[in-house]
Amino acid sequence: MADRLYTSVLSDEILSGLRFETKLEKYVLARIAFSVSIAVDGKNVPRSTDFSGPEIKRPTFIGSDELFFKTVLSFVHGIKELSEDEFYSNKSLIKDHIDNGSKHLTAMFDDSNKDAEIFLKKITDMVQFSGRKEVKGTGLDIFIGKTILDKKDQLLELNNTAKHANSHLAIMGKPGVGKTQFLLKILADIRTQSNYQTNFIFFDYKGDVVDNQKFLDVAKVTPYRLLQGNQTLPINPFVLPSYDEQTINISAREKAESFASINSKLGVVQKGALTEAIRAAYAKRSDMPLPFPDFRDVLNIVQEMYEEEGKKDDSLIEVLRDLSDFNLFWGHGSDIAPIEKVSNRSFLVDVHAMPVLKELVGYLIIERLYKEMASLPDSPVQSGRRTIRTILVIDEAHNYLGQKNIFLERIIREGRSKGIVVFFASQSPNDYQQKFFNFQELLEFAYIFQCEGVSTSSVQDILGCTNKTAKDLQTEIARLEPFQVISRSSEKSAEFMKFEAEAFYKSY
Repeated sequence: MADRLYTSVLSDEILSGLRFETKLEKYVLARIAFSVSIAVDGKNVPRSTDFSGPEIKRPTFIGSDELFFKTVLSFVHGIKELSEDEFYSNKSLIKDHIDNGSKHLTAMFDDSNKDAEIFLKKITDMVQFSGRKEVKGTGLDIFIGKTILDKKDQLLELNNTAKHANSHLAIMGKPGVGKTQFLLKILADIRTQSNYQTNFIFFDYKGDVVDNQKFLDVAKVTPYRLLQGNQTLPINPFVLPSYDEQTINISAREKAESFASINSKLGVVQKGALTEAIRAAYAKRSDMPLPFPDFRDVLNIVQEMYEEEGKKDDSLIEVLRDLSDFNLFWGHGSDIAPIEKVSNRSFLVDVHAMPVLKELVGYLIIERLYKEMASLPDSPVQSGRRTIRTILVIDEAHNYLGQKNIFLERIIREGRSKGIVVFFASQSPNDYQQKFFNFQELLEFAYIFQCEGVSTSSVQDILGCTNKTAKDLQTEIARLEPFQVISRSSEKSAEFMKFEAEAFYKSY
């Protein structure tokens, strides 16, 4: 297999300079150069004969998108079957487009008055916004069931900005009452109605969704079964939007706080050691093509620190060793490239087989999603409908809500304008009243299936009804039949409504 490609010296100088200005990695800029060359020159791309620049490794550039690159090149150049040399080598079309596209990028940067923000907007306007995909399927009106008495259809107008402040949603009920089937139906409808432009990340705590092959097929979602068949998440939690000293220091401290919030055994000393080790791990990788560490890097540094200080292994070593030995996340030396973005893919993380670290795995992915969200432009609004980019779906959410997850809180508070939404499924409305954060206040949609021991205040907060109505509903909620739901009423004259929820297996 041909896998060695060396750019021209000029391309390397251009990409290195743009990396400094934009804070984007060189392989990302190389991909952008390729895309711009395809868009501007297509099959008329000039041949590049300078091979004296540095190597761009095939796994780094291609990642998991080989079929996509081959399809694009075959279509643009009219070649039915690309040879390996034509695809990725010093004589390849990819090299020609990278070197040619780099020249276009430097011209665009000069035309932008050497302003990185203007430059990136020019690229976005050229490649993404001509026939922008994000506006496809923006009207997400989901049929969720019929009212019990008069059999009226009920719609979930998920992204209607005229009616709703946000799109966060919670489904509550004890096991076996239909809440998972209801959730899967909503997600499947969102995927199909958005033409698969709206993605979701699903944390499957019990393992009952990952085995639903029909749902996986309909929703076109990739499952990752952790600790089963050596499956690894192709995600590196240490990827950052930029790798300057301040960003690394902040991220290291946040990682340490994340670990401590999940594991109460980690004290101030362990948090300090972890922060220092993460910083050192970034420093060791700073001059490499992928300038971020993995958990093995961090573990090795902590072990060296402990040996120098004569300290015995403790809970920090134990957690890092589990993360490394279980191969839960992408590590250096992997045969595949790490996912560049988690916010533009649909995947399911099955953690039910994990004896430990379930919440920490979720925490690290949520942190990664938030970091990506913060760098996104505002999600477009068309005809009063805001485009939803990604939905974070947390099953058995009561296992997560009790942990102080600052990134989950930030997504809930800040995600609206970015098109990032959170869906919860849990066993009781009481789960959303936490001392450190009241999730109920920011849940625009809430659906209560049968559950017991619900507090009056929870019902009142969720439905926005009077205290008297909430007290009356306590008994009714405990007696609901499977698939019967109580939620806020769509009519101003009523404090709540009762309907029969639609199930995934009935619709698909």
